[in-house]
Amino acid sequence: MGRWSAQHRKKAIGGWLAFVIISFVIGGMVGVKAPKDDQTYVGDSGKAHQLVDAHSPKENTEQVIVKGSSATSPEVHRAVDQTLAAVRGTKDVYDVQSPYAKGNANQLSKDGKSVLVTFKLRGDETAAEKSVEPVIAAVEGVQKANPGVFVGQFGDASANKALSQAFADDFKKAETLSLPITLIILVLAFGALVAAGVPLLLGLSAVMAALGLVALPSQLVPLDDNTASIILLVGLAVGVDYTLFYLRREREERAKGVGHREAIHIAAATSGRAVLISGVTVIVAMAGMFLAGDQTFTALGVGAITVVLVAMIGSVTVVPAILSVLGDRVEKGRVPFIGRRRNAGGESRMWNAILDRVLKRPLISAIASVAVLLALASPALSMHAVLSGTDDLPRNLAVMKTYDKIDAAFPGGQIPAVVTIAGRDVTTPAVVAATKDLETRAVASGRFNGPVDVTVSADKKVAQIAIPIKGSGNDDISNAGLADLRDSLVGQTVGRADGVSQAYVAGMTAETKDYVDFLKGRAPLVVGFVLILAFLLLLVTFRSLVIPIKAIVLNLLSVGAAYGVLTWVFQDGHFENALSFSSNGGVTAWLPIFLFVILFGLSMDYHVFILSRVKEAVDRGMKTEDAVAHSIKATASTVTSAAVVMVAVFAIFATLSFIDFKEMGVGLAVAILIDATIVRAVLLPATMKLLGKWNWYLPSKLHWLPEFRHEGAVPEPAQA
Repeated sequence: MGRWSAQHRKKAIGGWLAFVIISFVIGGMVGVKAPKDDQTYVGDSGKAHQLVDAHSPKENTEQVIVKGSSATSPEVHRAVDQTLAAVRGTKDVYDVQSPYAKGNANQLSKDGKSVLVTFKLRGDETAAEKSVEPVIAAVEGVQKANPGVFVGQFGDASANKALSQAFADDFKKAETLSLPITLIILVLAFGALVAAGVPLLLGLSAVMAALGLVALPSQLVPLDDNTASIILLVGLAVGVDYTLFYLRREREERAKGVGHREAIHIAAATSGRAVLISGVTVIVAMAGMFLAGDQTFTALGVGAITVVLVAMIGSVTVVPAILSVLGDRVEKGRVPFIGRRRNAGGESRMWNAILDRVLKRPLISAIASVAVLLALASPALSMHAVLSGTDDLPRNLAVMKTYDKIDAAFPGGQIPAVVTIAGRDVTTPAVVAATKDLETRAVASGRFNGPVDVTVSADKKVAQIAIPIKGSGNDDISNAGLADLRDSLVGQTVGRADGVSQAYVAGMTAETKDYVDFLKGRAPLVVGFVLILAFLLLLVTFRSLVIPIKAIVLNLLSVGAAYGVLTWVFQDGHFENALSFSSNGGVTAWLPIFLFVILFGLSMDYHVFILSRVKEAVDRGMKTEDAVAHSIKATASTVTSAAVVMVAVFAIFATLSFIDFKEMGVGLAVAILIDATIVRAVLLPATMKLLGKWNWYLPSKLHWLPEFRHEGAVPEPAQA
């Protein structure tokens, strides 16, 4: 592939550009299909939602809080009247409730300073987000006309709209920062502007093509908004990595005096092959997300696999053509003083010094590095998984400031536990009495507030009993309340009422517990799939039983260390001020599986690249000990450069507003940093030196496996 590309460079470059443009255009024409509902419902809370969906149309409830010195003051009354008139005059609004109407006493706060105006919006979630815009503008107009009181709106549609915009702003910030930061790091790595631009060019073109291509599978597997961000994140990382491996090898061969075209051929035969093996390994790891049983993971898997496949193909087709066109001009735009620390072979003096000491004392180095990794991983033993709640959302958003005021005035009402019951008729005196009994017992337990809010479906077969729960929704207080409901309160009241056939507890606390339990059940399947396939792939590639086992162990140490740091920072609350977050007492539930899959794939990138270089030297007749020293020294600076790019891009996410992104950014950045330094530069060479020829041990029963010798190990034909 590399030879053809270098010899037919115009066709290769033109074909690649056509592929990228056509993919992007087709994607725009087809359009990415988004899921109707981005929530995965599991457990009893999922059964509750299914009941409600079957018997009641989804309602979009909104609230406007008006707060002043007194709920009965003329200023508050005037603002309420203006609010009622404003929302009633807006399209798609219905069921507007005044706090002063008979029967609406629960819309007046206990402290006597705040009132709630409630109303509903027609349509599904998407339609409500559009129709809420004029309502928000109308409420803002009331606030401007009444500066003496606070008027603010919060609800499903208004919150979703504000949070969606905040998500978009965050990702725009990440995208804006990632490109210049990547370019700066590549300039420092290569010391030339043209050489730095080649990896960035492949990364961006791969991302562009993938963004178009995912429109096709989205017709079968709807993709959410996060998919585009993952495509950018992963695409930029692997695109830069693959080109970096290729370009560095070509420059290394040129430094040895090899001709320009021959250097490209050697790079294709060696680094190009490593890219293919690495890419397939990454794809296998990413495929593990399909087994998580969650549509968000499936969408992320589709996006990540698509962009890795595109970047892998581009690196072995168009990159040789670009290098062939550029020739020595790849060194254009030299930056003074950069690159003097590397010798002619592309080796880093700093890493040479470190590796010399590691290889001189491999046992001590291995023990010390394992001890450090285990120490870093130790906090993960107490990791507690949670779903991000309202307390974790950015407090600088106007909608969250309003939420805080509503929650303070009407505590617990915004995150109620919702008991959903079904039966022949849920409005009978027996069910009503059982509901009252449930309220009395719940409030008496000290874990809930009153009053309850009961919503009955039109056919009277399903009722939702919303009980304001104490706590944040994720803390021990809320979880204790949930346990009370499920273990005793529901079963003692509405669960055994005459005519009630089903009773489930939903709400944020219940959904969090059910989702965490669900992911814990799926995790062994995901992990097992990734480990087994990675083991088989490496076994066949390197014809060794030891190499894949050691690769898996090293990767697990990297992931474990990342889990430990993540737990120490976000669960235990370290660096809260520096990272601008407030600990919610756990780690986001979806993150451990996501990090495992992503990190296992990206870590394997470096592992395969280094081991391919070692195997190449061994195939040429070099002793394993010498091959390890030579290969790791030759690749250390390349791996470091690639890792620095990844760490910098991932670290950007730690600066975003949402705690989920902060955790993802810190987890990815720390793991890649640990993997590229402690693991690849210390533990890997130390263990390979200790094992010696046993690195290539293959039982006689497996000698039937095909042998893939490196093209670079065979002398090039004269006509090449």
